Amino acid sequence: MSTVDVYRITDQLDDPSLDAIVTRLEARGKHPRFVAMMQQYIDAMGIDSAQAALDLGCGTGVATRAIARRPGFRGSVTGIDLSPHFVAVAQRLTAAESIACIEFHVGDSQSLSLPNESFDAVVVHTLVSHVNDPLAVLREVRRILKPGGTVGIFDGDYASMTFAGDDPIKSKETDDVIIQAIVTQPRVMRQMPQLLREAGLEMTASFAHVVADIGKADFFAPALQSFLKLLPRSGAMTQTQAQAWVAAMLERSEQGIFFGASNFYSYVASRR
Repeated sequence: MSTVDVYRITDQLDDPSLDAIVTRLEARGKHPRFVAMMQQYIDAMGIDSAQAALDLGCGTGVATRAIARRPGFRGSVTGIDLSPHFVAVAQRLTAAESIACIEFHVGDSQSLSLPNESFDAVVVHTLVSHVNDPLAVLREVRRILKPGGTVGIFDGDYASMTFAGDDPIKSKETDDVIIQAIVTQPRVMRQMPQLLREAGLEMTASFAHVVADIGKADFFAPALQSFLKLLPRSGAMTQTQAQAWVAAMLERSEQGIFFGASNFYSYVASRR
């Protein structure tokens, strides 16, 4: 069975799959652990002083809106995403919050139609694990950053993502199947120090986190629900297999024996 990272082809997905991703992104974006990880690296960027900020691969605009809502931020934010569906959702959610300093556009993060040196700050939030060429993204970031500009990069280390089942060996096999279904670059955040240097960016800060649900599914609960549609769409499982696996995970949560975990990393770098 051929498997594809559904997050890499969001410009090609059907509406039910896109809606499943939208629900997951928005739920994850409101979770206290996720908010804290995002706040940490955005704080370290000193983004409040930016006149023009870019959220690259913005999805539904979780990070875009978070930047614009910051009390000290007085600039403008542009969000760019490959999916017209996500851009429409991001525009709708932004309008619902009456945020005036944001605009969204459809675009490819690996080849941007943006002028050189046009942004003071760029956020690359949960993007690089889903692209074919992370270095191309970072080189585009350097090109559009003003001298002295700052980039913040956040993503999961999905090679570490794991869910426990009754059989450890089968659980490892299932982990691998799920990772292939939702990630193109599961180890990219381990490579980031080298990639930043190759792109001509200087790392100034880094942060590491382990997010684990032990006993009850909490942080990973929206992901489990999204898997019902995304795993079959990716080719990783049949609908029946996905339903059975998700039901088993939810049952473990009800029993208080659930385990799900993943590492997350963020990097802050500047243009040399």
